[in-house]
Formats: sequence, C-alpha cells, structure tokens
Amino acid sequence: MVTKMKHLLSLLEYNESEFVKVLDLAEKTKADWAKGKRPDLLPRKVLGLIFEKPSLRTRVSFEAAMMQMGGNSIFLGTSDGKIGVRETVADFSRTISHYVDAVVLRTFSHETVLEFAKNSTVPVINGLSDQFHPCQSVADILTIREAFGPKPGKTVVFVGDGNNVSRSLAIACALAGYHFILTGPKPYHFDTNFTNLFSKRFPKADLIQSTDANDSVKNADILYTDVWTSMGQESENEKRIKKFKDFQINDRLINKAPKHCKFMHCLPAHRGEEVTGSVIDGKASLVFEQAGNRMHAQKAILLDMILNSKK
Repeated sequence: MVTKMKHLLSLLEYNESEFVKVLDLAEKTKADWAKGKRPDLLPRKVLGLIFEKPSLRTRVSFEAAMMQMGGNSIFLGTSDGKIGVRETVADFSRTISHYVDAVVLRTFSHETVLEFAKNSTVPVINGLSDQFHPCQSVADILTIREAFGPKPGKTVVFVGDGNNVSRSLAIACALAGYHFILTGPKPYHFDTNFTNLFSKRFPKADLIQSTDANDSVKNADILYTDVWTSMGQESENEKRIKKFKDFQINDRLINKAPKHCKFMHCLPAHRGEEVTGSVIDGKASLVFEQAGNRMHAQKAILLDMILNSKK
C-alpha cells in the first residue's frame, strides 16, 4: 500500500509560513557554506535524479547539494530515464522507491510528475515540468531576499509568456507577499486554468497581466525573463520571435524602471533575443547569484522533504 508522502510538485504544497521556513533554512545553509561548514545533514541518503531533458543547473546543483550534505545521488538521463517507455510510470516509481530516499524528476509532462508521486513511497521533487518549475522559484525568492531584505511588498515583473517558470514565480511571489505582473503578448498570457487555480488559492494576491512592457516596468523592483521558446516548442520558434520582439529586456527598458531595479533570468539565456548582453552582464543583473542560489535552495528543499517525510 502506498503511504501518503510529502512532495514538492508545484509550490502549492506550501503555505506561507512553510515557504518562509524553507527560505530561512536556505539562508542558514548558505551562511554555513560560506564559512566552510558542510555538516553531514543527510548522511548516506541517496537522491534519484530522473531527467527526460538535458540540464546544467538543476542536475549539478542537486548533486553538489547532496554531496556537501554527506549524501549521494544516482543520475538517470535521457537513455535510462525514459519514464513510461520501457515500463509504466507507476511501475518505475514503485521500483525506484526501494532504492533511494527522494526523487527529482525533470520531465516534459506534468502528468508524469503527478502519476509518479501518486505511486512513490519516497518524496518526489519536481525539477521541471511543462507546467511548473518550483525549485527555480525558491532560489529566485532567496535571491530577491538577499538583494532587498525579507520584507514583503516588492514588485516582480516577468517579461515573457505564461510558462512553467512564470507560473511558479507567480505562486512564489504570492507566498512571499510580493506583487506579480506578467507582461507579454496577450495570446501568451496565463491560461484560464492557472488563473482560476491561483485566485482560488490566493484570493488577496496580485496576478496582473499586461501587454504594455513600458508601463509595467515603471514600479518594478525586479525585472525577470526567460527564453521565448522553451524545450518542446522548437517548431514555434520563428512565430514566437516575431510575437515577442517588442518585449526584449534591453537598456532602453531597464532605464524605464526605477534605478534600484534588478534583473533576473533562470538561464540558459538566448542573448540578443529575450535579453541583451549588456543587461545580463550589467550592474543590475543578479543572474549568476541567482544560479548559484539553486544549490542552497535545493539543500533546504531536500532537508525539508527527506527529514519531514516517513515511509
């Protein structure tokens, strides 16, 4: 019989206080790391990494996090990690649950994540799906807190489409007490399913959508973007470039934001498309601090998931 486990599938699993506790834990583990302290917080624990998509930050940050906390990881990539091909998702999940203490999935379909978690007897962490990217957003809020402090009320403007990154960031902003604005071409705004889900879960939170980037950035504390064409959307690339050409984050747009405004990007970036090199390498950029925070955020997630879940 499958026991109900603690999973991280979309950030909706957290309430506001639980989310803040994870952020506080990430800050503590990062402070210890900076002092050279790397205690064995997860000794002899094993993390399974099952990836249908290529990865730099997600894979390396999770592997480094486990190693630094005294654990280890097993990676199954695009040849071995084909969930639902050689055997069903349920059978895959039930089997690997006997070998590891937690699983990170990086998949195309969010339904795969849900089915895997339903059948798992160990915590399942969504490392990325077509609907959500929760681990990225924990690192994002950690980065914003480092830049501006822990107080709520900041305004995050995502310039781009309503993709997995912006969905998770919108949820994270609601949990952190930030204002969130999505600005981009209207056909690429959040779908009704997500806006209904968001408004039901966060009835008092801001979820503003705009087609005017120049107006949206006027009160931004953070400008954030992602690639215009994600993995699996390659056939739409030319169409998307045309639709989003007026939503590039460049020096002109940055100059319309307040002077204290910072820039973020989940990476990898298509320089010259969604963002110019002058911005990503400029003084307002937090991009590489943000990438580094993936490891510290994931340490906190792993500690929360593994230590607070029981078979």
